[in-house]
Amino acid sequence: MQKRIALFGSTGSIGTQALDVIAANPSLFSVEVLTAQQNDELLVQQALQFAPNMVVIGDESRYQKVKAALAHTDTKVFAGEKALEEVAAMDCYDLMLAAIVGFAGLKPTLAAVEMGKAVALANKETLVVAGDLVMKKAIEKRSPIIPVDSEHSAIFQCLVGENLNPIDKIILTASGGPFLGKKPNFLVNVKRDHALQHPNWVMGAKISTDSATLMNKGLEMIEAKWLFNLRPEQIQVLVHPQSIIHSMVQFQDGSVKAQMGLPDMKLPIQYALAFPQRLPNTFPRYDFKKPNTLSFEEPDTKTFRNLVLATEALFKGGNLPCVLNAANEIAVYAFLRNRVGFLDMTDVVERTMEKVPFIAQPSLEDYFESDAAAREFAATLIHL
Repeated sequence: MQKRIALFGSTGSIGTQALDVIAANPSLFSVEVLTAQQNDELLVQQALQFAPNMVVIGDESRYQKVKAALAHTDTKVFAGEKALEEVAAMDCYDLMLAAIVGFAGLKPTLAAVEMGKAVALANKETLVVAGDLVMKKAIEKRSPIIPVDSEHSAIFQCLVGENLNPIDKIILTASGGPFLGKKPNFLVNVKRDHALQHPNWVMGAKISTDSATLMNKGLEMIEAKWLFNLRPEQIQVLVHPQSIIHSMVQFQDGSVKAQMGLPDMKLPIQYALAFPQRLPNTFPRYDFKKPNTLSFEEPDTKTFRNLVLATEALFKGGNLPCVLNAANEIAVYAFLRNRVGFLDMTDVVERTMEKVPFIAQPSLEDYFESDAAAREFAATLIHL
């Protein structure tokens, strides 16, 4: 039987690649739901190609345009943030691919988990912001969470069959981004276009910027804590510029398992959609016969201080990761519009973490209030 997919965030980098995987395996997958925030034109194109049962456009001002374009089809059209939650809570799909970028992905993902649906999680912010509540609910509702991020997918794959073997530590690999080895006197002049030129991966603007500042790796550390039930001290980050080893697990006997492959997000996307199967494909393969050096080094935390701030949030917990994430989203938004400098983004995050009151055991309402307070304060620093 076909697995029915609800693709939340279908017009972004992950979403479009997921649809390529689905299109290549029409006997295995069907598209039940597509959602986008603003890209109505691409959403309509996708709906015409994949004929989903429902589409949701987050920006309500674009609703009539989408509805008119799909009027001759059987696809139902909805709009708005509430509609995203309501559709996520429907029992009309088998697996949600959670690919909405940022904090906005939390509510729909929680709605899917509440339904006990399998979730292929590409939205790391969901666990960064409220990992304790999300994972507790996932266990309660028996909702499988299958990571899509290449690093977390790598850890997940290394742990298959190792249920009874305690983890010593996990090693998240980082490419180092486009500014590996650069110092502050260089970074002070960096602009949007420089930050988006990632050497290995093709990603959206937000994640590319986070990769350039190493915030992406910091968020992944926090996500990994919740995904794999780890203590903060069990999580290590190493810079691996070639992006061939996507992450590693070291077990209590000292053995290390690594998952390797060329940097191509379609592979972890396909693995999550088809799990527990591994599907054949035509993706390029890593060739061990070609001379190549796989190197590792410690991250430069003096220059890329976001990793230090994320580590602080990881160890302190509470609402601090939520505040970190909210301030970072505002800072990146401003940077991508040339309103704040590259190094200034870290200052915005740091000052916001110092300003917003700490809550050791936050409720879901506390998370939303902390997110709002952090965004409001961060925006005042940038004069948005």
